[in-house]
Amino acid sequence: MRATGFLIAGCLAAVAVAGQSGNTIERHYLYVAEPGIRNYVEYGGIGVLVFDIDDGYKFVKRIPTWETPKGKEPENVKGIAASSVTGRLYVTTFNRMAALDIATGNKIWDRDYEGGCDRLAISPDGATLYVPSFESAFWNVVNASTGDVITKIETKSGSHNTIYSLDGSRVYLAGLRSPFLSVADPRTHTVVQTVGPFSKPIRPFTVNGSGTLVFVNVNDLPGFEVGDLQSGNVLCRVEFQGYRPGPLKRHGCPSHGIALTPNEKELWVTDGANNCLHVFDATVLPPKPLTIVKLRDFPGWISFSIDGRHAYSSTGEIIDTRTRKIVATLKDENSRAVQSEKLLEIVIQGGKVTRAGNQFGIGAIQ
Repeated sequence: MRATGFLIAGCLAAVAVAGQSGNTIERHYLYVAEPGIRNYVEYGGIGVLVFDIDDGYKFVKRIPTWETPKGKEPENVKGIAASSVTGRLYVTTFNRMAALDIATGNKIWDRDYEGGCDRLAISPDGATLYVPSFESAFWNVVNASTGDVITKIETKSGSHNTIYSLDGSRVYLAGLRSPFLSVADPRTHTVVQTVGPFSKPIRPFTVNGSGTLVFVNVNDLPGFEVGDLQSGNVLCRVEFQGYRPGPLKRHGCPSHGIALTPNEKELWVTDGANNCLHVFDATVLPPKPLTIVKLRDFPGWISFSIDGRHAYSSTGEIIDTRTRKIVATLKDENSRAVQSEKLLEIVIQGGKVTRAGNQFGIGAIQ
């Protein structure tokens, strides 16, 4: 089935119909939340844009999210998460969070939260959301079905980035004003461990699938540091070789984006001053540099397709992880170049969500 010609307000309606008629072909889609570079609408407007991965990342449709009142600025999208169990997609801004039904594109609920919202994470069973307040003191633990707040976890760290472990036993909480990574137990919703201190406050980070290692960007470092999630110790620091300092468009740190390939063989790290990605061999510690991939613009995030064949740069460039070549660039329905730091893959089969990726490049080896 070729997913083209959809109405803007729809959401995979044709896919659902095909599933009802016996079509069980697996289809892969990239969901891109906008505005996903600050509140800059020139990079794709407002809404969730859907691209057909199987058709060369061709634009499929736009799912409406929020209207911007006249005279007001658009709200920055801060995070995106999805569940294959419940078939729901969640999008946060610095004020609110909405739950969308992936099969219809309809809003299930739309809530404002005390302290606003940042880059969230969802439990493997799709039941619970950990939602950081916007660069503030706490995380809201939220019932994913209703949007109700279950409890709060206060770290006073400048709550920012969040990762749920693959087995659901731990949630990793990074604040942009703290050099420590907090580790929460979702059974009790309490912090049970800290990792660090790293050399500076933590920015983007990722973890391996078994929950033993964390790779972090920190302020002022063109590169990354590695921590042991079991002992809580910092293991090593890696700086880019031959790095050339330069101005940074956003985020204020030279490396704002880090991701493991799903097979955990490589670590990809952004270089904002030089508009490129550094690729490392992650099978050794410290990881060793392999190559550099040049980009068209400033990279503020990096993640991967579920199968690891493609890297997703926030610049809207799709990179073949084997050849290191750019194989597609995202464009919206108006042929406008799309960029976003908030995107993930969703797999549909028989009209149902069967798999969902994540906005972080988390290792998949358990």
